[in-house]
Amino acid sequence: MGEQLTVGVEEEFFVVDSHGHLSRHAATLIDTAHEQDGELQTELTRSQAELATGVCRTHDELLTQLHDLRSALATAGTRRNLRIVPSGAALLPEPDPPAITPNPRYQRMAEHFGVMIHQVTTCGCHVHIGIPDAAAGIQVINHTRPWLPILLALTANSPIEAGVDTGYHSWRYRQWTQWPSAGSPPVFSSVDHYESIVNGCLKSGAILDRGMVYWDIRLSEHQPTLEFRISDVAATAEEAVLLAMIIRGLTHMALNTTIQPLDLPNDVLRAQLWRAARDGITGDCPHPHHGVPIPAYAVLNDLLELLKPILRENGDLEFVEKQVAQLTAAGGGADRQLRTFERTGRAEDTVDMLAIIPE
Repeated sequence: MGEQLTVGVEEEFFVVDSHGHLSRHAATLIDTAHEQDGELQTELTRSQAELATGVCRTHDELLTQLHDLRSALATAGTRRNLRIVPSGAALLPEPDPPAITPNPRYQRMAEHFGVMIHQVTTCGCHVHIGIPDAAAGIQVINHTRPWLPILLALTANSPIEAGVDTGYHSWRYRQWTQWPSAGSPPVFSSVDHYESIVNGCLKSGAILDRGMVYWDIRLSEHQPTLEFRISDVAATAEEAVLLAMIIRGLTHMALNTTIQPLDLPNDVLRAQLWRAARDGITGDCPHPHHGVPIPAYAVLNDLLELLKPILRENGDLEFVEKQVAQLTAAGGGADRQLRTFERTGRAEDTVDMLAIIPE
């Protein structure tokens, strides 16, 4: 099977006050959190915090780091009557848009993109997989892009925004794709082709720097990794690790295949991603082999069957099967949000259900 691929995860969270409304004190919380393996850092707005694990080789190592980093944020928040909420969209209506973090790059983005900057305040989960080089990354992008809809459905966790049921399981994805550089990546013929599109976006002014390449899968600018950016922030650390282990398996399969990638036009993939964002894991999801929506769990099961030898070799199969069984029994993050919201009619109760409890 070859050498096991390394993996790391970045997660974004909303920082809220005791009533569930967005706080402007994320930076203070991060500055006072106890150090752990990995990093804690600010994000685009003053109401967001981000964690980044170190480089991991096993699901146990990754899960431990995510638990520790989440707990460090939550503990620091408790000392200031603040809470950490893993939701892709902000749950309560706010009188004013969240303030931009006083960072020169973020301020420049706010000036350049205008009011849109406040419409894309979302929290996602990014999975980094170590790759040999950029050419290998292009091969993985081309082979894994047809599976993006089920990866989105798997962690859909943003059905409610501003106290309203949006009708989507991942409203974050619908918001996020307002960025001119966001959405599904095209099929790339080479690294030069990839670079030519990035350079064209830079010349047009649609992106201000290479860090604004927001495709659902992209080559990392600062690390020898491929970055999967398709997902909402997971409701639990276990679900984030489930996503990461599936993505690692997909990457391994793509690096070692000799077949051509599936022929999937980007416009069709965008349509499939819309369906996945609407339905989530308990609805229907287009199958990459024929494009017809079938139960998302069936698509997931087909993917896991394909990846089973790789997951077993990596020591991830038992963990993945256990987490999928729990997901099947309890529903995804979006389903759990909606059940709470429908039971009480109060988005505040959904905040309470989601908020991370210090360990």
